[in-house]
Amino acid sequence: NAYQRIRTIEANLHLEDLPPMEALSKLVAHTVDYQFTNPDFVRLVMNENMLKGVYVARSKAIQKLNVPAIDRLREVYERGVNEGVFRPGLNAVDLHMTISSLAIFNVANRHTFSVIFKRDMADPKVFAARKAVIVETLQRFVQR
Repeated sequence: NAYQRIRTIEANLHLEDLPPMEALSKLVAHTVDYQFTNPDFVRLVMNENMLKGVYVARSKAIQKLNVPAIDRLREVYERGVNEGVFRPGLNAVDLHMTISSLAIFNVANRHTFSVIFKRDMADPKVFAARKAVIVETLQRFVQR
C-alpha cells in the first residue's frame, strides 16, 4: 500500500506535459518532498532492507507497482536525449536509484546530521535549500 500511494501520486504529476528538464526537476522535487513529509514510508523501506527484502520478495504486486515509475522516468530521460538536453547513455533504474538515495538521506540521517553538524534538518529553510541542491545535482548529472 505504501508503494501504491507514492506511485499513484507520481502518475498524476503529468510529466509528459512538461519539457524534459522541467519534468525531471518536478519528479525529483516531488520525491524529496514526499519522502521528507512521509518519514514512515522511508522507515518502512529501511526496515524491509534490514530484513533483506523478505516481505518485498513475497509480494506479487511490488514489481507491477514500480515498473511504471521507471517507465515514466525513462520516457522523460529519452525525450531529453532526443531533444539534445540530456546526455545519452544513462539508465533509468540508475537515475531512479540516485533520486531515491538523495531523497531518503534527508529522513534516514535527519537526526544524526542535525546533531553532528548543528544544522536542523527539519527546519523548512534548511530543507528547501537541501531540496534545491538535490534538484540541481540531478539536472547537472543528466544535462548534455
